[in-house]
Amino acid sequence: MTRKRTPKEPPAETPTAVAEAPVAEPPAAESKPEGQSFAERVGQKKWQATPDPFGVAHDNVAGVRLFESRQDRQMAIKFGDGSPEQKPSQAVIDRMKETGYRWSAGDRVWTYPLTPDSAVSTRIDAERLYQEVRQMIREEKGIESGQEVPF
Repeated sequence: MTRKRTPKEPPAETPTAVAEAPVAEPPAAESKPEGQSFAERVGQKKWQATPDPFGVAHDNVAGVRLFESRQDRQMAIKFGDGSPEQKPSQAVIDRMKETGYRWSAGDRVWTYPLTPDSAVSTRIDAERLYQEVRQMIREEKGIESGQEVPF
């Protein structure tokens, strides 16, 4: 912690000498893979960014995908490729609007904002809505619902 100096005191300058410590080679008997210890390798870990938005769930047969974008802080549901030809029925659109999702024309997805205080419950609600909408589309298309892994 530094102390404040008064106007009468001159600034305290202390020159620091930098000395390089000699690097000792580890003994051959104790050498680790690549010559580094675990702690040294952990410090060199290069983190890779996750894709954004990343897919949470998808149903290729029904053409519905659920995404989460941490950068935009939103959940998104996309139907097909988002083109007008892939537009869902009016019943599905009404259900999306009832739950608070809004159409994003630029991204061609239905979005719902994520807030820090309700992020977990929003993700759970988004997964439930995805399952409900997915089932509605499957019924409209006449696709049987067999044993599937939804996520």
